Amino acid sequence: MGLFSGLFRKPEKIEPIDLGLIGVDMHSHFIPGIDDGAKTLNDSLEMLRTMQELGYRKVITTPHIMGDFYRNTPEIINSGLDKLKEAAAASGITIGIEAAAEYYFDYELEDKIDKGNMLTFGKNYLLFEVSYMNAPDGLDGIIFKLQTHGYIPVLAHPERYPYWFRDMSNFEKLKDKGVLFQLNINSLTGYYSPATLKIAEQMIDKGWYEFAGTDCHHSGHLGLLQKARTSVHLKKLIESGKLLNSAC
Repeated sequence: MGLFSGLFRKPEKIEPIDLGLIGVDMHSHFIPGIDDGAKTLNDSLEMLRTMQELGYRKVITTPHIMGDFYRNTPEIINSGLDKLKEAAAASGITIGIEAAAEYYFDYELEDKIDKGNMLTFGKNYLLFEVSYMNAPDGLDGIIFKLQTHGYIPVLAHPERYPYWFRDMSNFEKLKDKGVLFQLNINSLTGYYSPATLKIAEQMIDKGWYEFAGTDCHHSGHLGLLQKARTSVHLKKLIESGKLLNSAC
């Protein structure tokens, strides 16, 4: 039985939660045409309107920065941000819009850290992700380098890395090193997998998340977000007082 017992049960549900209690979404892909998120400006504006309707007061959108696929730079991202903010204002959208980045742990990341000019949010928080397929080699060294350069590492959606699922000490070691964790809210719907849902719930029970993000790429993700509003564990996380979103 163990970890994977009860994977196919239906999540407990409650009355929909007010996502305005989270305040700030710090993981999304709203700048159009620069990664696998919004494709057009109209897509971006539609999603921002929905985020505003859901109660968020600000989004910190985080385009991918990857060596092999999305070779974005701070200049590309900030230019896209300016255009998005201008279009949002012209459309009567009042939600706050800022930008950081979601850095991929690859062969170029160490060089980027050494060069500085990393895109962060809040108190120098730096969002990063690792491979979904293979456990990353050298992760401890990158975490140390980020910290010695004054960054606070935030691991995006740790509940989505299946090679760590069978031994929760893998996650505990990262927490002990000072890595903060960000939940993908849609993980609580079972969207990624039943196992991802189970791990996310266990991490909430352990108090391991400091951030909750939408990781919104398209309008379908926002539909799932509506479903996540009835999650008992999302309510537990919000009421825990551990989330740092609102301070960003």
